[in-house]
Amino acid sequence: MDVSSTIFQPIFEGVKQYVVPLFQRSYSWNKKEWLTLWEDLKELYDSENPRQHFMGSIVTIPAKSVPEGVAKFLLIDGQQRITTVYLILMAIGDLYCERGEQEKYEEIKNIYLVNPYKHGNDYYKLLPTQIDRSAFKRIISSPQEKIEHGMWEAYMFFKRKLSLNIDLDRIKTIITTKLSIVSIVLDATDNPYLVFESLNHKGKPLSVADLIRNYVFMNIHVDHQEDIYNDIWKPMQDRLGDTIPEFVRHYLTMNGDYINTGDVYNVLKERIDKVGVEECLKELEKYSKFYSIFLNPEKEKNEKIRKELLILKRLDISTSYPLLLNLYNLYSEGNISADEFEAMLCVIENYIIRRFVCGVPSNQLNKVFPQVYIQMKKIEKGSYLDKLKTVLQAKNYPKDYDFRENLKTAKLYGNGDRIKKTKIILDRIEQSYEHKEMSDLDELTIEHVMPQTLTDEWKIHLGDDCEQTYELYLNTLGNLTLTAYNSELSNGSFRRKCEIYKDSHLDMNKYFQNIEKWTAYEIKKRAGVLASKILKIYPYFGETISGRDIENVTGTKPYSLIVLGQEFNVNSWTDVLFYTLQVVSDLAPDKLELIENDYPSLLGRRADLFRRPKELANGYFYEAGLSAVHIYNFCKQLVNIMELSQDEWDVAVVNS
Repeated sequence: MDVSSTIFQPIFEGVKQYVVPLFQRSYSWNKKEWLTLWEDLKELYDSENPRQHFMGSIVTIPAKSVPEGVAKFLLIDGQQRITTVYLILMAIGDLYCERGEQEKYEEIKNIYLVNPYKHGNDYYKLLPTQIDRSAFKRIISSPQEKIEHGMWEAYMFFKRKLSLNIDLDRIKTIITTKLSIVSIVLDATDNPYLVFESLNHKGKPLSVADLIRNYVFMNIHVDHQEDIYNDIWKPMQDRLGDTIPEFVRHYLTMNGDYINTGDVYNVLKERIDKVGVEECLKELEKYSKFYSIFLNPEKEKNEKIRKELLILKRLDISTSYPLLLNLYNLYSEGNISADEFEAMLCVIENYIIRRFVCGVPSNQLNKVFPQVYIQMKKIEKGSYLDKLKTVLQAKNYPKDYDFRENLKTAKLYGNGDRIKKTKIILDRIEQSYEHKEMSDLDELTIEHVMPQTLTDEWKIHLGDDCEQTYELYLNTLGNLTLTAYNSELSNGSFRRKCEIYKDSHLDMNKYFQNIEKWTAYEIKKRAGVLASKILKIYPYFGETISGRDIENVTGTKPYSLIVLGQEFNVNSWTDVLFYTLQVVSDLAPDKLELIENDYPSLLGRRADLFRRPKELANGYFYEAGLSAVHIYNFCKQLVNIMELSQDEWDVAVVNS
């Protein structure tokens, strides 16, 4: 490594070229940086005895060049400064030309800007990165032709400044002899990438995408970089854009490893060092085509696969992409048919929807999905579809009895992605009717039959326990439907809503034709009907396991409650509610405030808010005067909030 202090004149003189590597960022200086540089230059210009002005450092490394005779240097750091000074010299030269001082124009051009006896790219003393190259060449050949690029804007900024009674000879001398820099020239044996790591560590921000691109092209000979960039990297970059880092992470986890976002570039370095950069790039480019289809399913040619990929995109489960990359590769190589691949995508949808309805935490899916394909390969017999089902069944896949109960009791409509997932469930229900003239479901929205704002008319309609009914059933499946008339329906009465549902083209809304009132009983009944349909839409794909399913708690007496392996002897549904709340209070006290906000008529810190208050150990009170049905539904929703399965919360009953 050679470190020296120098000025700009020797940097540009001679038959040489500074190549901004393809992995570098594009030109990014703007008016703020231009103005700062101009003010520094103007201060030197106005001084009788201008001092040396330190501009910073540049880091270069000699590169093997073809043809011989042009000394090439990779410009590892300092490209923004070098490029801007180059543009100023271009502006000075063009002003010389416009003023008829042709000799001075030729001098500045041939000494500082170009290698006059070389051709092609070797003609230019500075060769920007591929992204900037065409704009850069146009500025040199046709500087008056406006183009939308930061380099042209910089060129024009300085040309305007230089036109304001500036002595061009003096400003040229100041630029070439009074701007000092520290030149760091690495040896051919030095690892330039370590410089990037050092620069990033010292606070010059390099994104993960920068780091990936840097390391890839640092390992490719400069003479091959452009071909590989054009043939492999650019097509991949055009497909994926800013998603390249996440794609690389998903690609690296295809073999079952879990990789944090911050570790992507280190793991990729290890992969490149192991298999070689070109082989790794070719594989990345191959899988980027699949990944692009996941991001833009409309690119998929097979209609059935395209529709299912659109559903998976709406589900927003990018955590499944490592598995999907493996499965799409099987499909693209002809190892599975289009029908089998579509069926596998449906299995993944089934898995996600059941877990969502049953409140299974999704924060572990980024560790679940990368392992699936590896475990599939360990199963010797069966189709790929059967192997996928076998593996997913063992990964917290809800059983029928759990799924059915949560379909009837869980709050499906809510914040975050809950609305998107619930909309998919409702869409699937409508599609299951196989209507010959299917409506455009994308144009429909979710409608609450019992409205989100409880009007006085609705309070009378619901009866004495209207607040409890509202809190327990508002966002459950039985109270949700699809409509194109959400604004017209709004908080209207049930009778008014039924009149609009009657004119609906949706089969699911025909249910309301003979319904005269809408209370907790009717909501639960419709939930049961819809749950039966959903169980057929998303059938259990493993070995059937029987479990207890309480169809109607009215007229039953509980005698045993199990919560997370702890058994409580209970004599009433009020006991079930007390012990369930007590466990929630002990294990997740932070969730009590959330529960209080969502169920203010059932849980709170003031006893006077309840008809029959009962106190928990932590000072909270709850409404103990609830019916068995309300208690059961409240407990099931608490279980969902706690993200427990029915195996972890179970109540045994007898008919009283």
